[in-house]
Amino acid sequence: MMEFTTWDILRNLLLAARWTVLLSLVSFVGGAIVGLAVLFVRIGHRRWARRCAEGYVELFQGTPLLMQLFLAFFGLGLLGFDVPAWLAAGLALILWSAAFLAEIWRGCVEAIQRGQWEASASLGMGYLQQMRWVILPQALRIAVPPTVGFSMQVVKGTALTSIIGFVELSKAGTMVTNATFQPFTVYGLVALIYFVLCWPLSKSSQILERKLNAPHRHH
Repeated sequence: MMEFTTWDILRNLLLAARWTVLLSLVSFVGGAIVGLAVLFVRIGHRRWARRCAEGYVELFQGTPLLMQLFLAFFGLGLLGFDVPAWLAAGLALILWSAAFLAEIWRGCVEAIQRGQWEASASLGMGYLQQMRWVILPQALRIAVPPTVGFSMQVVKGTALTSIIGFVELSKAGTMVTNATFQPFTVYGLVALIYFVLCWPLSKSSQILERKLNAPHRHH
């Protein structure tokens, strides 16, 4: 039987970790773009549009990500679409991320004092101008720490994509375990790689929260 060294195992896991990183980036960036659009609709003036955005957020926050992955992969397949695992994984994670980011950012926008809206409206600014020049720059200061913190959830959420056959870090861990019969070593290294990916995000979130809140403490 072929012998596998710890380096052999680590090398294979690191190769798979590239796909975890790539999927995380695609999901987070795509989720941010969709989430920003949902945010604008969610806090807009049209009641029916707000209801639709609210329903979208509640649907994706109120159902398991695992179920959403199944629907993206198997559901579209039943409709006759040939969906590769990577595309289904990316689509599900983007829509899932968008729902959470939109809600995080909505809370940040609503934290801005009402007087800011009234002052900008008195200057003749329209809704989009108010958001672009007055509200979003202030909300950004509040939004950065929780947004960076949520990026960790996206990284960990990629592990669930193994259920539809996407070979990322956790799926590779299972495959390497089946080949080496060294589950403790393999999953120990998998956990270590996830920690290396997530720890800088966690620390960045804490540092940004302290740094961005510092001006408020001086007042």
